[in-house]
Amino acid sequence: MDGSGLYFIPCIWVHGHKQGRGNFQGRGMGSALLAAAEEDARALGAKGMAAWGLWLPFWMKASWFRRHGYRSVDRIGIASLLFKPFEADARPPRWFRRTAKPLELTPGRVNVTCFVNGWCGAGDLTAERARRVAGEFGEQVAFREIDTSEHATVAEWGLADALFVDGKRVMTGPPISPERLRKIVQKGVARL
Repeated sequence: MDGSGLYFIPCIWVHGHKQGRGNFQGRGMGSALLAAAEEDARALGAKGMAAWGLWLPFWMKASWFRRHGYRSVDRIGIASLLFKPFEADARPPRWFRRTAKPLELTPGRVNVTCFVNGWCGAGDLTAERARRVAGEFGEQVAFREIDTSEHATVAEWGLADALFVDGKRVMTGPPISPERLRKIVQKGVARL
């Protein structure tokens, strides 16, 4: 996202599985984490806080942030950008839009391009799987990873987290399974 004087929450969730340590959702932990993050941001001089959430009723729900005083200020697909000003002069952020910058494609190979930011566990898992699957096909696949951990790179591409095969975006939420990605790449290899 693009903004000024704001802190951004890339992900926040509370463990909800029945196995392991158990389900900790609905006990106020998420609200406590959010309040602590806001308190830290204010102490660091932030003018407001931004977060992203999904308008669909599952993981990273935008409605949860709205219940905590955030308002939706921008949307791309199912992702809402939410904003909570701390000061009167705080300006709402906006999503970067996908730019027209073309992907570099190597002729005679299947091209796998992965945008990875390092802060999203799902995106990191997708990148690891893409690296591994691309490696299985050797010289038939050209793998490129674009590090989007820097704001300028996200602005350049309009992407922070994405996967493309031969220039076509592959849906990855939740992370793509190695089997599914292998089938997509195999189809491209068969066309070479």
